[in-house]
Amino acid sequence: MKTVLQIWIFLLLSTINLSSYGEQALPIIDSQLTTLIKSHNLTGIPTSNKNIPNINSPKAQLGMKLFYSKTLSGDNTTACASCHHPMLGGGDNLSLSVGVDSKNPDIMGIHRELKGSDQARVPRNAPTTFNVAFWKRVLFHDMRIEKVSELGITTPDVPYPTIDPLAGDTLVQAQARFPITSSDEMRGKYMNASFNQTMRRALAKRLEKNWLEEFRKGFDYADGSAEDLITEQNFSEAIAEYERSQVFINTPWKNYIEGNKDALSTSAKKGALLFYTSQKKGGAGCAQCHSGDFFTDEMAYNTAMPQIGAGKDNGVTGSNDYGCNLVTKKEDDKFRFRTPSLINVEVTGPWGHAGAYTSLEAVTRHMLSPIKSAKAYDPSQLQQKNIALKDLKQNTQEAIDTGIHITPKPVINESDVTHLVNFMKALTDPCVKDRACLSKWIPNENDNDPDGRTLHALNGKTGERL
Repeated sequence: MKTVLQIWIFLLLSTINLSSYGEQALPIIDSQLTTLIKSHNLTGIPTSNKNIPNINSPKAQLGMKLFYSKTLSGDNTTACASCHHPMLGGGDNLSLSVGVDSKNPDIMGIHRELKGSDQARVPRNAPTTFNVAFWKRVLFHDMRIEKVSELGITTPDVPYPTIDPLAGDTLVQAQARFPITSSDEMRGKYMNASFNQTMRRALAKRLEKNWLEEFRKGFDYADGSAEDLITEQNFSEAIAEYERSQVFINTPWKNYIEGNKDALSTSAKKGALLFYTSQKKGGAGCAQCHSGDFFTDEMAYNTAMPQIGAGKDNGVTGSNDYGCNLVTKKEDDKFRFRTPSLINVEVTGPWGHAGAYTSLEAVTRHMLSPIKSAKAYDPSQLQQKNIALKDLKQNTQEAIDTGIHITPKPVINESDVTHLVNFMKALTDPCVKDRACLSKWIPNENDNDPDGRTLHALNGKTGERL
């Protein structure tokens, strides 16, 4: 049995290999983590001086009703919440979302399907809305919503990187204006040949019939007219207020940083050491990209994620997805996708820009050895039917050949995966697993439903409400 002194000397030399040590090594692990926490300037709180809305505020309550209203879709069948439900991690638990033309618009999760035998049309996984208020620079997988300066935000409605004068005041408001313009997500065939802004204005006009009192309460304007209050800028602002109120950061890791050394398991602590220690010192170096208290540098990288699904009409096959290149048109941006935040990552799968990985263990193995994992990718893990796979190998190989931006870990033990996954599970706020806790962000069946089109999502297997 090694003495504590021998363990300490070993740690000084190799920094990270703790797999052979038991509980007696915990004080040393805690000491090393304390040093790493200080060196990475971690506080456990993603950012300070953020004006986070209260879910009980009138504007956030209006935003919640709009977020769950099918009225904002072209055919009155699909809501924002159809792809972003709190009980599904702020996403939809699908690799590739199903928006319009679903068999049953009220069903969510892995049992949500398109009508007929159509293949999944939405090319990317639905990012979580949880903690969306903490993004400072970019939104969407391909970063097509970007704060380009203190003066404003660029969006797909204007040439990149031109500032969009209608983007709104926050990244979240700018983002909220686009799912309703996507023919596969919410627009359907409604006004399909019209400009995005024309459609948004038409939806605002649609709301005038039944929503005036809700907008008066939400914007505290008792005598406001429909013409003044029910505008696309106001409904996107209210939706953003609701989304930005979804703050879930009270994690075991935060508690650990604040001094509770019992907040993490031994395995999670070993995972934290791997996560924050560079590869040169024997770690995994995850924090190089998943940096800071929000666990993202808000940059984009090619990590050779398997290219499943319909893609974005790119490449020789016409079914590849060039990621950020579609926004910037820069050759070097092909296959780059945004670094996701890892807070609550346990509940926000499937993982990857197209949801190729359906377990946290699988995506962790990929990030430790991207090329090996991508070439050996097994699509049988996909729970969703009708995902296009015929060009999977060719499209993924093109991503690999373009050049990945991540260094594989030289030696990977299965224990590394276990420890890293356990650390990432310590980034979960218990509230996101608790229906009672999340109930403030989900409309009650007894709430006022302005036009009878509120989505009360159902579990497709049990028929129960989510």
